[in-house]
Amino acid sequence: MESLQRHRSLYKGTTPPWKETYRKRCVERLKSRRSRLLDRYRNMGEGLKCAGPATSLIVQEVMEEEWTALQSEDRRLPSLWGPGGIAEMHNVMKDHDELAVLAEIQQELLSHEMSIIEEYERNQQFEQQYISSVVEGLEEALVICPTCRTSNLNISSHFISCPCGLYINTKMKNITADVLRNLLESRVTEHMEDCPYTPVFSFASNATSSPNLLISCQACDYLAIVL
Repeated sequence: MESLQRHRSLYKGTTPPWKETYRKRCVERLKSRRSRLLDRYRNMGEGLKCAGPATSLIVQEVMEEEWTALQSEDRRLPSLWGPGGIAEMHNVMKDHDELAVLAEIQQELLSHEMSIIEEYERNQQFEQQYISSVVEGLEEALVICPTCRTSNLNISSHFISCPCGLYINTKMKNITADVLRNLLESRVTEHMEDCPYTPVFSFASNATSSPNLLISCQACDYLAIVL
């Protein structure tokens, strides 16, 4: 109890000096848990949505782990999730603004968590729309251009082109509509396994080679050649 009183008098009426360090560490740790968060979201689906962000176990876990790490560096900080649990936390912080600071950081983490989930959902929608457009063109062997997403590609035994300017030399590569479709789908799926952000397609060339169709993502630095 004496140590708690010392802590209370040390920070009373001031902005806690640990606030910014703790906040940054929590945000970075949450970002590093993106894959785990999305795995949990995929497993729980609508159940997680209905539960709402306030029940996020990952945010609570992140806050507890970072506070423990911070406390190991500054022994004056109390153990908020120690034997006394929530009661101990309120006992330590009821006379100053630290409770409000923790609530503010928690809300920021919940917002980050929802942003990750929303971006994942947008990417899922993009993939579904692309796959749907591919399926719709199956009978006519049409493939929507991945760069402009509006025109159908012209696919021949020697080249692939689009009115938007895309032109890829495919001579000797035996690229058919089915082959191209599978290549595009596999690259999109490969990227989505590790990143929830939407990739983009582009074409580029250099002095020693013909243009290549590329897929990239600025969020995760993913870059791959489609063909």
